[in-house]
Amino acid sequence: MAAVTVSRRFDFSASHRYHRGDWSEEENRRVFGLCALPNGHGHNYALEVAVNGEPDPVTGMVINLVDLKAAVEGVLAGFDHKHLNLDTPWFADRQPTTENLAAVLWGLIGEALPGGRLARIRLYEADDLYVEHFGETA
Repeated sequence: MAAVTVSRRFDFSASHRYHRGDWSEEENRRVFGLCALPNGHGHNYALEVAVNGEPDPVTGMVINLVDLKAAVEGVLAGFDHKHLNLDTPWFADRQPTTENLAAVLWGLIGEALPGGRLARIRLYEADDLYVEHFGETA
């Protein structure tokens, strides 16, 4: 049987601040704009997780959606309603851009998934802005 890709969407909220300590406040504002505000700002993110594989001949599923939901929600619990710079270890020394957040989520979700193969994640920061990740963790 041919491979099939199954996607599921998850929502979470988080805040962040783009800032380089080795730059002046003026340079941070020039490069990062509103993302450099001292208290940060937040987003309601949407995350699509796609798993690829051949459907199991007994269940007909690529992955049990209950297992997929549990794995992804377990990972997102570490990000939901958190300030990414202050409340997560992944962004202590890394800009919490959507690109970097997608790379971190790729690695964590890939480790947490039972069966199936992680094929893609698509992380929406806004309705008109998303990042896709297809491969190795950055």
